Amino acid sequence: MKPAWAWQFEPGTLQRIDTQLPAAITREWAWGGSTGAGIKVAVVDSGIDGSHPRVGSVAGGAVVLADPDATRGARVIEGPHEDLFGHGTACAAIIRAAAPDAELYSVRVLGEKLTGRGAVFAEGMRWALANGMDVLNMSLSTSRADYYGLFHEITDAAYFKHAMVVCAVNNVRAPSYPSQYASVFSVAAHSGRDPFHLDYNPAPPVEFGAPGIDLEVAWLGGKTIRATGNSFAAPHISGLIARILGKHPGLTPFQMKTVLMAVADNAS
Repeated sequence: MKPAWAWQFEPGTLQRIDTQLPAAITREWAWGGSTGAGIKVAVVDSGIDGSHPRVGSVAGGAVVLADPDATRGARVIEGPHEDLFGHGTACAAIIRAAAPDAELYSVRVLGEKLTGRGAVFAEGMRWALANGMDVLNMSLSTSRADYYGLFHEITDAAYFKHAMVVCAVNNVRAPSYPSQYASVFSVAAHSGRDPFHLDYNPAPPVEFGAPGIDLEVAWLGGKTIRATGNSFAAPHISGLIARILGKHPGLTPFQMKTVLMAVADNAS
């Protein structure tokens, strides 16, 4: 008797694949001419102000609220909502700048003090995956080890659905989840300003560096502020991923990581 799953590799069953990747991956090949059209990006955060001139519009979304009576400790209310803090609007505007025609969805899991619960965060991720998001931008995380398994399960589900989960790492030197997982695109800030330039770190857990230091970012009331944080580096990578997917929609997460590594400033 053959081992389980061996049948998937039998002649006549094994699927042929198109690797899609050229021998030399360039930025022109990766995203030249693309605007991110047709790509759905979820900003899992404090909400999005779609009226901000740097955002333009929000395609849809949901608010996730803590609810001890719900099966998963959270309930979802779909529909329009506001940004309670400004953080989500900042992230959305960064993504919009890189992928102007991507569809932005707001998944609000944070409150007025930019805090939230792990169960709410997890349910927001589930909603995004259930609603066909291609990219999940998560400039937030939890350091609570008891959520390790839950977020690992959800990010693995995203990986197998070919959804790209982009996570900002903790702003302090401490583990945070789900940014620690190999299945996600973990991002920290570098001092550059060019949104189309990134670095690749061959010594994870953090893999990619993008602009996130002393940036002018969108905020509430149509305003901008100066801000620093890994939170603002992550949406640069999410925007680039959306732009690349707009041109090469069949890429898997590990192929996307290969593309980003190849076009990084420190790639030889």
